[in-house]
Amino acid sequence: MNQNHQTQTNQGLTAKHVCKAFGKVKALDDVTLDVKPGEFFTLLGPSGCGKTTLLRIIAGLELADAGQILTGGKDITGLPAIKRPVNTVFQSYALFPHLTIYENVAFGLRSRKFPEAEIKKRVGRRIEMLDLQEMADRHPHQLSGGQKQRVALARALVNEPDVLLLDEPMSALDARLRAQVQEDLRRLQRKLGRTFILVTHDQAEALVCSDRLAVMRSGRVIQIGTPEQVYDNPRDSFVAKFLGAANLIPSKRVPGGVETELGFLALDKEPPWEEGTVAIRPEWIRIGDEKPERNGIRARVSEIVYRGTNFDLWLEPGHLRVRTSSYKRVEAGREVWLELAPQELVILEDDHV
Repeated sequence: MNQNHQTQTNQGLTAKHVCKAFGKVKALDDVTLDVKPGEFFTLLGPSGCGKTTLLRIIAGLELADAGQILTGGKDITGLPAIKRPVNTVFQSYALFPHLTIYENVAFGLRSRKFPEAEIKKRVGRRIEMLDLQEMADRHPHQLSGGQKQRVALARALVNEPDVLLLDEPMSALDARLRAQVQEDLRRLQRKLGRTFILVTHDQAEALVCSDRLAVMRSGRVIQIGTPEQVYDNPRDSFVAKFLGAANLIPSKRVPGGVETELGFLALDKEPPWEEGTVAIRPEWIRIGDEKPERNGIRARVSEIVYRGTNFDLWLEPGHLRVRTSSYKRVEAGREVWLELAPQELVILEDDHV
């Protein structure tokens, strides 16, 4: 691929004030986001939050009630799906059962009347990239779930779309294979340098794959940022709970910090509210035998869950969840000191929900 062609096709995508209702239900409520060229961007949220509806509007499979979709600065809102510079990999893969893997991958090029030599070249390149050479003559029913997923990717990528849309493409895979495919997908995206937009409800998938992600709820975008930004500084209780585990501590503002059921907790900055919530991730709470200098809480271990790589401990008061390494064993009933360091406490803004 020459330099000019690569620059031309490596485009981002913008959604501006997109609205969509199904009857009285607002599926999308004034959604605006900007996906950079060559970025792996994820739409993350629970079922019914509007993420798949937004993806279908981007693909041209659904019409928005209002708003615009742009790729490379060009308005494609009115273009039919077949004329948009995007391709979609669906949750079901949607492979043609009567065609070989080679013919499945070649289908889009054949329908667009590409010369046979060009089809052979492009299909061969994508089949090799996704390590499908030995399966080219097989049919979909002869493949595993992970292999079918790779065929669906090859079929979408062979058309060289500006933007690749992925609608929960790994949800049908078992946990071990899903983890492997997530890493493979991330490597593939980096190798191609294309814009990928992934829809998922799986927080681990979003953290592994994304350059940036948008957390959605009830048809609205609640927060956009890198996985680290959103995980470390969730905007509200919903984001804190949906992206990872979080201890949510009801709080009342007092000089220097907040008063809680755990006692006084010092904060690095003053909350914007009189009463609200502060959060801390389970793995950010330090556990020990001696009282820390600041924000020390005396607590009793009430429950222990072994998770292989770590223990999850529940402690009273406050039903706090603490995550410790599996080599550090703590018995139920034991009293310990917890440190909820001021720099680890996140002040949440729940008033906008």
